[in-house]
Amino acid sequence: MVTQAYAQEAETPAAEHAVDAAHGTDAAHGDPTADTHATTEAHGGDHGSGVFPPFDPATFPSQLVWLAITFAALYVLLSKVALPRIGGILENRKALIDADLAAADADRQKTDAAIAAYEKALADAKSNAQGIANQTRDAIQADLAVKRTAVEADLSAKVTAAEARIAQTKAEALTHVDEIAAETAQAVVGQIVGDVSADSVRAAVAKVKG
Repeated sequence: MVTQAYAQEAETPAAEHAVDAAHGTDAAHGDPTADTHATTEAHGGDHGSGVFPPFDPATFPSQLVWLAITFAALYVLLSKVALPRIGGILENRKALIDADLAAADADRQKTDAAIAAYEKALADAKSNAQGIANQTRDAIQADLAVKRTAVEADLSAKVTAAEARIAQTKAEALTHVDEIAAETAQAVVGQIVGDVSADSVRAAVAKVKG
């Protein structure tokens, strides 16, 4: 009796497992998504194993495809939109820089020309000033020479006239010396010895002079 009861209890779980398996098979045939759920559960079991999806070798092909698509999209975007805009900006900046450089070079050339003109004008002014100074000096020297010649001629004429007057005065004085000497001697002798004739006094003066 005990053995028979134990056998019945052992058969009961096996029968329950068989019934569950039959229900699972029927459910699989009755539900088309059963395989999908099973696959998902299988992958979920794999993912649950600790592998990071991007590092999963099973996803490499899809990752490469998306990488190629993304790279192509970025290339088209850059080549059609970004790079032309950047190129246009660079061209505009280059044009502005070239224009600024050209303007600076033109200003430099104008400055050099102005400096050259100023230096030439300064050199011409110095040359003209030197020429004017030389002309003024020559004119002054010529005027001084003329005036000196005139003064020298005037002085020479005055000296000649003075010498002539002196000679004339001397000659006139010499002509009166005898008379003055005779009169002086007559006066002196008259004071000493008394009256003396003028002829005797002149004769005595002429004798002394001769």
